[in-house]
Amino acid sequence: MTQELELIESVLAGNKQAYAQIIDQYKNQLYALVLRMTKNPQTAQDFVQEIFIKVYQQLGKYDKKGSFSSWFYRVAINYCMDEFRKKSYQMKQVEIDDEQVINPNNPEIVFLKKEKSRQLEKLIAMLPEDERLIILLRFVNELSYQEISELLTISISDVRNKLHRAKKKMRMTVKQGGYFYELCEG
Repeated sequence: MTQELELIESVLAGNKQAYAQIIDQYKNQLYALVLRMTKNPQTAQDFVQEIFIKVYQQLGKYDKKGSFSSWFYRVAINYCMDEFRKKSYQMKQVEIDDEQVINPNNPEIVFLKKEKSRQLEKLIAMLPEDERLIILLRFVNELSYQEISELLTISISDVRNKLHRAKKKMRMTVKQGGYFYELCEG
């Protein structure tokens, strides 16, 4: 039994400390995903808290057939989509402060990384929701094509096609917009 499955079994047996370990394992990637979906730090924090509560409440429904991370992100994405539908949520463009994430000593490197990150955030925000989500799941959360396919209940070829289209759109925007960085190689 993997360590993750042992933690899940422990949580289901009533050990709340084991759930704290699951939270620690997923909190940063989940926050990054939700922040990129909502474009609002406060909303992202609220959603992340609610998602962890929802995952805790539904942990008994995890069937252990697929990977836990795929199941976890499916719960998270479903929660976000439900909230967007319920409240007719409109995503706002908010600058994401990278200072907490980037802390190298060289000021030039800090500037270049922040600028590249801002440009990439803008490019991703311009994509249609389905393509944006696939980009985030693949490159931010580092999920495989198979995991994304299961998560979004679409075929692997659809995942590949949407990912290809999204990267192509981003490349075209970079070329047309005169961006300094070639952001979307690959």
